[in-house]
Amino acid sequence: MNHGLNNNIYNKAYKFAVQIVFLYKKLIGMHKEYAKGRQILRSGTSIGANIAEANGAISKAVFNAKMYISYKESLEVKFWLNLLLDTGYLQKEQFEKLFQDADELSKILYTIVRRAEQKP
Repeated sequence: MNHGLNNNIYNKAYKFAVQIVFLYKKLIGMHKEYAKGRQILRSGTSIGANIAEANGAISKAVFNAKMYISYKESLEVKFWLNLLLDTGYLQKEQFEKLFQDADELSKILYTIVRRAEQKP
């Protein structure tokens, strides 16, 4: 899981991405839902990918930009989760677990982004 990167947010984002991949497989397998499935797959896996890029950033500006993208992707994935719930593609209990994880990532990333803005 943590292939060389040792931080909590990366691990949480990676685990979340794994859950999103399984959700995507379910959506295209059972429901033949490709459009929304691709969108949630893209945003849900992008969170961790951008955190990984931030960890390899060569400057503070690049780090901040990648973490901000991760934060925005976490907000987007919550939109897709709500849409999947409201259109009957997700059951309430699966939605609640995924949404809780996405919301936790959003809050942590928001804190990181805000702190980065405040530092000179």
